[in-house]
Amino acid sequence: MSADARDTRGPPDRAGPRPPGWLRGVVEAARPLTADDLSRLVPPPPSTAQPSAVLVLFGETDGEPDLVLIERAHDMRSHAGQLAFPGGGAEEGESAVGTALREAREEIGLDPSGVDVLAELPALWLPPSNFAVTCVLAWWREESPVRVVDRAEVADVLRVPVAALVDPERRVTVVHPLGYRGPGFHIGHRVLWGFTAGVLDRLFSHAGLATPWDRTRTVAAPGTAGEQR
Repeated sequence: MSADARDTRGPPDRAGPRPPGWLRGVVEAARPLTADDLSRLVPPPPSTAQPSAVLVLFGETDGEPDLVLIERAHDMRSHAGQLAFPGGGAEEGESAVGTALREAREEIGLDPSGVDVLAELPALWLPPSNFAVTCVLAWWREESPVRVVDRAEVADVLRVPVAALVDPERRVTVVHPLGYRGPGFHIGHRVLWGFTAGVLDRLFSHAGLATPWDRTRTVAAPGTAGEQR
């Protein structure tokens, strides 16, 4: 591993486990990615989109890799009820890392002192809310209790096994009546789709974690008419 990769994990005397090898591989694969590698929706320069950031927080439960997601409140103006990364809009002068950690603390009670930031992805555009979103990749070095703190924004907190996210039997193509087609993941009775699913799909693919799946298997976007095929 390069010295640069080691530096992202914090000072050598910092307590707690280091990121596992599989996650270091994800981070190294993410470093050279451009916005075009991740999405066709890139904020146009100069962008009038609101700066925002989300926390892509990986941890482990009983030694098995997992990812922290939230279910957004069902009465929000945009992306209501969707599974997503914790995060939100930046405050004036705030960095992407600062935004992602602050929002995770406010939404799910995450203690940021137990989180090691590993990398930032290029900003991507989220048209429905006009956010320019920076994904902050992080390792949950020292876990803290998490829960729904802000019920105006969060309906539930989930820890999703990475094995479930790369399982080809859980993969679907999500179809929206307005023409959207994109990758999706079955998470129990829920479907992860949209921006979050797109980021994970491309990130896992570039990291070599993805397994070929049947892209002809479709499901309607949650909240719209249609049947799985």
